[in-house]
Amino acid sequence: MRRPAASVIAFAPLALALLAGVARAGDIAPGDRRSGRDFMAPETQAMQADDTSNPGMLWVLRGAGLWEQEAGASGQSCTSCHGAAEASMRGVAARYPALDTATGAPIDLTGRISQCRAERQRAPALARESDDLVALATFVAHQSRGLPIAPPQDPRLDPYRTAGRQLFTARMGQLDLSCANCHDDNWNGRLAGSAVTQAHPTGYPLYRLEWQGIGSLQRRMRNCMVGVRAEPFAAGSEEFLALELYLMQRAAGMAMETPGIRP
Repeated sequence: MRRPAASVIAFAPLALALLAGVARAGDIAPGDRRSGRDFMAPETQAMQADDTSNPGMLWVLRGAGLWEQEAGASGQSCTSCHGAAEASMRGVAARYPALDTATGAPIDLTGRISQCRAERQRAPALARESDDLVALATFVAHQSRGLPIAPPQDPRLDPYRTAGRQLFTARMGQLDLSCANCHDDNWNGRLAGSAVTQAHPTGYPLYRLEWQGIGSLQRRMRNCMVGVRAEPFAAGSEEFLALELYLMQRAAGMAMETPGIRP
């Protein structure tokens, strides 16, 4: 199985060397951009729109409880520092991934929550995709529902965004396909009976009927990599963070929907 180079920053200068494996995709025109919700059946759209029917709201409620729960040696909760999430977290998820000034590298919302828990609360780390961490991320992201995605315009993130675009267009796996082959070139088609969307991360963390649970954008990208028979990147890796940065830039201005629902 074939995958792009391990280091994202090292990967960027190698773009010309990878031309043979890069899909020549056309970017989606701004006027043609559509949320994944728009490709769903009316019944699924209605389920997402109704908080009493949206199963993702169970994770929002769980996250709300964890927000108030004291943890770690500090004996503090998220509320102790941030207060009511409805005010302090409004718009936060729409601006992630962002630059972590301590490391000089990008960090996503899940990573920031984990970092805050370890450094501020002095509590044991929560595993990525664990129910508690996903619930906290869903709760925080839910506070930005309806707001436009607003990626940080920090030039220090530009190399990562560039690397993310290169990863998005690089062919990989035994099927020799790139993300762009489906989500740019054939977004108005179907694959195995399912709609091919435009890969705009407006609803994450989101509930997938296939999972019977909620999951992160990175979980969805791992699914896609397995689908093309490529070795998935490690959870929280630079590659996934670069892809998240690029995808959020593609979706700039589109409304946050968390928790979204997809098949």
